[in-house]
Amino acid sequence: MSAATEIKQVQPRAAVLAMPEYHPPLASRALLRLDFNENTFAPSPRVFAKLQSLTAEGLTIYPEREHAEAGVAAHFGLQTSEVLLTNGVDEAIHLLACAFLEPEDEVLLCTPSFFMYDVSCSMMTRHLVRVQAEDSFAFPLERMLAAITPRTKLIMIATPNNPTGQTVSRAQMQQLCAAAPQAVVFADEAYFHFHGESSLDDVPAVPNLMVGRTFSKAYGLANLRLGMLAGPARLINFVRKVASPYNVNGIALAVLPEALADEAYVAWYVAQVHAGRERMFAALKELGVRTWPSAANFVLMDIGARHKELCERMRTRGVLLRDRSADPGCEGYVRITLGVEEHVTRGIAALQAVLTEMQWSPAEGRA
Repeated sequence: MSAATEIKQVQPRAAVLAMPEYHPPLASRALLRLDFNENTFAPSPRVFAKLQSLTAEGLTIYPEREHAEAGVAAHFGLQTSEVLLTNGVDEAIHLLACAFLEPEDEVLLCTPSFFMYDVSCSMMTRHLVRVQAEDSFAFPLERMLAAITPRTKLIMIATPNNPTGQTVSRAQMQQLCAAAPQAVVFADEAYFHFHGESSLDDVPAVPNLMVGRTFSKAYGLANLRLGMLAGPARLINFVRKVASPYNVNGIALAVLPEALADEAYVAWYVAQVHAGRERMFAALKELGVRTWPSAANFVLMDIGARHKELCERMRTRGVLLRDRSADPGCEGYVRITLGVEEHVTRGIAALQAVLTEMQWSPAEGRA
């Protein structure tokens, strides 16, 4: 076919062609799930009981999130106008990018961090400014502050951070908000329950702060895709404007009040993770594996050049890990999720067996 007669094909926006893609390795996960930081056990029994009470007719009705948002706002001490329920925190990130970014705006990120920031923001602007964390993975506050410019429109910070487990203090968040009044500062608190410090109480007083929460982790509702965005009513209104009116399914909305009400269950699960975290750190220290402090439900470990081999051998033993070597500054690093006592025990036993089987040496993992 000649050039003159070549059939033209539809092409997407240039930003879509250039944006990175996220490919979650979700195949064959019918094993011990220590790879995606989910609740490894179950949601509250009250959630399951509510699911069993749902009717067939209920499935025919479009979902209405307003009543659930009022309940969530009351639970967290906010106004209903300060809360938007979302299809997981992933959608909250996407909506923030859609609502606030122009093509020439800058997004400020601290790397390594959650890859969906790159994906969603790259759809709207090519100006992503990345500041690498310290060698210890501590938050580089001074360098982040220095990177703010008049074009900075969105700052996305995860605390605790994924994949490192490091935290950004409430005071540091306040400094970022004060330094960039023209920008939305997003505090992604997906792993809040395993840490405890939050910026949520600052939402009514700080005009450019927005906070994200998920119900996938401690609450165990990952399969229902449910998240929350909290912020000043003025900003929430802009985000609500670009959100689908039916973005959260009715089943998720129906069980959410039960999940929130069962605070004893969440406290129990968080205590399981805290105990498991200490056990995992002790076991990895005994094995000679380098780690970093974590305030989340996972630990990042330095395996070195044979990181893929470790993940493959663990899979053959029925345990899934997450290779994080593609993240900036994480070459050779593998992440393991922490859950209930039995699952932590199985994870430790498998690690001990596999590293012995590999004849792995601590020297292999040290930079």
